[in-house]
Amino acid sequence: MSAVVMGVANAAPTMPAFAAATPRTRLRLTRRGRIVVTGLAALPLAIGVLVGVLSSGGAVAGIDDGRAATTFETVEVGAGDTLWGIAEAIAPAADPRDVIYEIMRLNGLDDAVVQPGQQLVLPAAG
Repeated sequence: MSAVVMGVANAAPTMPAFAAATPRTRLRLTRRGRIVVTGLAALPLAIGVLVGVLSSGGAVAGIDDGRAATTFETVEVGAGDTLWGIAEAIAPAADPRDVIYEIMRLNGLDDAVVQPGQQLVLPAAG
């Protein structure tokens, strides 16, 4: 038996490259893997927001809006007193409706009904 070889003389047989022989596969993440990667990526952002929120309280408390400090008076409601009458007494030059609104806001009242003996905080006149 005889064999015929064609090609370059003294040529060594070549091996295919390792990278060419192995197909490249994409990284596949399971649902749990995606949750873990997303959580790890979002962790620095969440920590930054938390630190920002917790450290911003001092700056808000120290803001000076340029208005003078407000002082308050306390009055006890007598029999027959109304918020309209109290508002006219403490600020005769102002619109009683505005003063009543301020009294209701300061005291957390839902309506303009007051009871005798009730303590009301009033804005200082002036």
